[in-house]
Amino acid sequence: MIEVKNLTKQYKDKVVLRDINWTIGSGVFGLLGENGAGKSTFLKLLATLLEPTSGEIIIDGKDLGTEKSEVRKQLGYLPQEFDFYSRLTGFEMLDYFAVLKGMLQKEIRHDHIYHLMTTFNLLKVKDKRISNYSYGMKQRLGIIQAMLGNPKLLILDEPTVGLDLVECNRIHHIISELGKNRTIIYSTHIFADIEACCTDVSILHKGDMVFHDSVDKLAMGFSNITEGYIAMLKTWKGTDV
Repeated sequence: MIEVKNLTKQYKDKVVLRDINWTIGSGVFGLLGENGAGKSTFLKLLATLLEPTSGEIIIDGKDLGTEKSEVRKQLGYLPQEFDFYSRLTGFEMLDYFAVLKGMLQKEIRHDHIYHLMTTFNLLKVKDKRISNYSYGMKQRLGIIQAMLGNPKLLILDEPTVGLDLVECNRIHHIISELGKNRTIIYSTHIFADIEACCTDVSILHKGDMVFHDSVDKLAMGFSNITEGYIAMLKTWKGTDV
């Protein structure tokens, strides 16, 4: 379970997140919002990469303010922008990160990597340098990196960017299955991603959490969640959309 209490993040005079209260359990939770809404900042706070200005974040009973190292052992994070050691092969890079995550038994570690690369259709290129990977391959490699060690909390920031429809569908299926026994936070601007694999969705708008409920509830009375999203923002403090 993740509990966020009165969370605020401010840079000098600019408030990026304002008094966020948010609680989720296991499952796949979508996070929607326009550019500048505060999504990436929110995810970085959950991933222990930023410190809040005020408020609390509690993950599985552990307070990020005092037990950050313990929380990090339980989470995997895919940032929106990331880079790799391009001279390494895909397998070498994953092996390196797996060791950093504490997977020290070589046979178990390699079996784990082989399984993930097979799942994401990358096993055939495991011995190719990352510099020769396509954008979509690198994106899949980034998702695998986040999944190393089988984390209880998986934080994904725009995981399907650059992927074709077939790979998007593959990842939607994998994420839906993974969400049965862990918490996955799936940040995206693509409404189809939310509809494909999320049961619940939250919306950030100009630093405020303006919606947190089921995907069905957002679409209620509309033909799809896109219409529900637009209508909801129009009613939020007179926002123009």
